[in-house]
Amino acid sequence: MNNQSHHCHRIREKNLKPAITPHRIWLLSALLFSFTPWNMTLARETALYLDDKQPVAARANDLLARLTLEEKISLVHANSNFSTAGVPRLGIPELIMDDGPLGVREEVDDHFHALGHVDDFATGMPGALGLAATWDTNLARAFGTVIGQEAVQRGKDIMLGPAVNIQRTPLCGRNFEYMGEDPFLTSRMAVNYIEGEQAQGVSSCIKHFAANNQEFERGSINEIIDERTLREIYLPAFRAAVEEAGVLCVMSAYNQINGQYCSENAHLLKDILKDDWGFPGLVMSDWGAVHHTDLTVFNGLDIEMGTKAPYENNYLAAPFLEGLQNGKYPVAALDEMVRRHLYVMFKLNLIYDPSNPPAARPEPTTPLSTKAHQATAQQIAEAAFVLLKNNNNFLPLDIAHIPTIAVIGGNATAQFCHSGGSANIKVPFEVTALAGISNYIGDKAKIVYAEGYYPPGNRGQPGHKPDGNVATAADSSQLVDQAVAVAKSADVVIYVGGLNRRGGFDCEGSDRKDIELPAGQDRLLKQIVRANPRTVVVLIGGGAVEMDKSWLSPVPALLYAWYPGIEGGNALARVLFGDVNPSGKLPCTFPKRLADTPATALDAYPGEKGTVVYREGLLVGYRWYDTKDIEPLFPFGYGLSYTHFAYTNLNLVQNGGATGLPLAVEFELANTGNRAGAEVAEIYVQPVHPGVFRPVKELKGFAKVFLQPGERQKVSVTLGENAFAYYDVGTRSWVAEKGEYKILVGRSSRDIPLTGDFQLAQTIYQPERVSQVAQSAR
Repeated sequence: MNNQSHHCHRIREKNLKPAITPHRIWLLSALLFSFTPWNMTLARETALYLDDKQPVAARANDLLARLTLEEKISLVHANSNFSTAGVPRLGIPELIMDDGPLGVREEVDDHFHALGHVDDFATGMPGALGLAATWDTNLARAFGTVIGQEAVQRGKDIMLGPAVNIQRTPLCGRNFEYMGEDPFLTSRMAVNYIEGEQAQGVSSCIKHFAANNQEFERGSINEIIDERTLREIYLPAFRAAVEEAGVLCVMSAYNQINGQYCSENAHLLKDILKDDWGFPGLVMSDWGAVHHTDLTVFNGLDIEMGTKAPYENNYLAAPFLEGLQNGKYPVAALDEMVRRHLYVMFKLNLIYDPSNPPAARPEPTTPLSTKAHQATAQQIAEAAFVLLKNNNNFLPLDIAHIPTIAVIGGNATAQFCHSGGSANIKVPFEVTALAGISNYIGDKAKIVYAEGYYPPGNRGQPGHKPDGNVATAADSSQLVDQAVAVAKSADVVIYVGGLNRRGGFDCEGSDRKDIELPAGQDRLLKQIVRANPRTVVVLIGGGAVEMDKSWLSPVPALLYAWYPGIEGGNALARVLFGDVNPSGKLPCTFPKRLADTPATALDAYPGEKGTVVYREGLLVGYRWYDTKDIEPLFPFGYGLSYTHFAYTNLNLVQNGGATGLPLAVEFELANTGNRAGAEVAEIYVQPVHPGVFRPVKELKGFAKVFLQPGERQKVSVTLGENAFAYYDVGTRSWVAEKGEYKILVGRSSRDIPLTGDFQLAQTIYQPERVSQVAQSAR
C-alpha cells in the first residue's frame, strides 16, 4: 500500500499522462481498489480489545484506556432498575440484569410495577431450600441450566442468584430461597447451580454477601460476628462459588457486619473477596444498599444498583465524578471498578465491533417456559419432598382401595410462584395440589374438597373469604365444621396446609413472628385426625414449623413439600401414589419448639437497638443441637423412603503420604426393600480431642445413590484437607490439626450406622490467600 501510494503521488507530481495500455488499466484498477472505504477498513489495525485472541485482562485494559471519564462513570451505577449504561461508540452495550434465584422475573418498571408483557412468562422452579433437600448436585446443575437458558432468551446478561445465606434462624423470611443451615451442602449445590447457569452464556450473581440472615431491619441491622464464625459458617459457599464455579458477579448484602455496611465493607469486599480469594469479577450492591460515596469508592464496590432515580445523582454518579474532577478521589479507584465491569462483559462475549453492531435480538418464536423446562422443575420437586413419617407403610396410597379421597386445606388450591418478593415468577400456569391429585386420579376415585381454613394475609393479617371480606371467627369455625364433615365422609384424607409466600411468612422484607402453623391449623388438624385417622399431612412452606402432638402422634404419614414450583401438584401426586419414591432429606433442622433454636435460646435474635450479636458462634443448626444434645423434632439430614437401605463394610483408605490425605471413605449401601429408591449417605467428621473448640461433628461429604430392589453398591467419598480444617484467626489460615478423628457415615446427623477412626499424622496449614499464579489464571 505504501509503495502504491508513493507511486501514485509521484505520477501526479509530474503531471504525466501515460498511454492507456491493458497493463496500466489493470494497475489503475488496483490503485483505485486500494483506496475504497471497504479496503481501508480491512487495512486499519484492529483495536486490541476487539481481538478475541488476546487475554481478557489485556482487552479490558485497552478498552478502559479509550473511555472518557464521564463514560467510565456511566458504567459504575444504574441507568434503570435492572441495567447499567452502554457506550455504543466503543461497542459496549447496556448490561442487563434480572431477578432471580428461582427463575426469570417478569419485566417491571423502576418502581417494580409489572409492565404487562405477554412474552415474559417463565418456569417457576421449586424453592431453593427444596432444591437443597434433593441433595442432588446433578439436579442443582439442571436447575441453573433452566434459568440460564430462559435468561438468555429474555436478553438478560446477569441473573441475580443463587442466594446462599445460611439459615441462622427458622424465622428468616427468605429461608425458602436459601439452601439451608450447612455451609458444605450449600456450597456443593451452589457450585453446580452456577456452573449450569453460566454454561448458557449468562452470569450468575451470588448473593447476599454476606450474612443476610434476617429480614427484620435488614437495611440497617449491625451484625456482630467473630472472624472464625464468619469464615467457617457464613462465607464458604461464596468462596466455593468464586474458586470452583468461577462466578462472575457477587451481590453485597443490605446489613452491616461489625459496624460497616456490606456494600462499603473493606474487610469483606477487598480483604476477603478480592485479595484472599482473588475474585476477578464485579461486585454490585443490593438494590438501594449504598449509603455513602466515600466508603463505596474506597472499600471495594464496583456497581451501585437500586438507588432511586434520577440515576445521575446516585452516590457513584455525579458526586463521584465531582470528586474525581477536584482530586478528592483517585482515577485509579474508578478504573478498577470499570476494569471489572469490562472483564465480565468480555467473559460474556458482549463487547462488539462498533463498526459492525449486532443485529437486534429476534422476537422469541417459542415459549420461554418449555415442556422440557417444566419437566425439570417437576423432577426437582419430586426429589425434594421429604417423607417425615410413614407408620406401617401408610404411603404410598393405593387408588384401587380408596373409593373416596378428601383433600382438605387452604394450600391445596393455593399458588405460590408469583409471590415472595424478588424471587417471584410470572408462570404460564401453576399446578396446585388439588389439581395435581385430580389429574392423577381422574375417574378412578371420588374427590371431595374442603378449604378448612382461610390462608392468612400479609404479615399475619386475617384471611379473606372468596367475596373479599375479612374472615370472622364464625366464618373460620364454619370452615372447620365443613372440613370435619368431609373428612368423615372419605376413606382417606390428604391434608395440604403449611405456610405461604406472603409478608410475615416466607417472603422478602419481613420475618416470621413464630414457627407455629398459622390460621389455627393445629386445632383444625386435631379435629380432622380425630374424625378420620387415615390422614396424610402434606405441609408446604419454606422451613420448620412446630407440630402439635395432638395431631402429629396419631397421624400415620407426614410429607414436607417445600414450595414445589410450576408442576408442584403433579409432582406431589406422583409421590403420594407411589410413582415416585421420595428421597429428599432435610437441609435444615426442624426443632420441637422455637425456644430450642440457638439464636432464640441465646436471646441473639432479632437484636436490640439496631445490633444483633451472633452469640452462638459456630453452633448454627445441627451443630447446636448435636453439640448441646438437644433433641430436635426432625434432625438435619433426615428423610424416609418407601424402601429400606442397609449400610455395611466401612473401610477408610489413606491415599496420601505422611498425612494420609486425601482419605477415601468406602462402604457398601444396599436396598433391602421391594421398591427402587435413592438414599443420601452423609459423611460427618468428628474431632476427638481438638485443641480448639469445634462442633461435635460437621458434614464434610455426601453421596446420593439410586438402587434397585436388592441391589448393593460400593460407595466412595473422598475427604481432603478441608474436611478436617478450622479457621485460625491468628495466622489467617486453615488448620487441619493432627490427632484422632471419627469418620461418621449416617442417614442423618442423628442416625449414624457406621463409624471409623482416622489419625491425622501431622498438622497442615493452608493460607487463606490464593497465590498470584492462581489469580492471574482467572
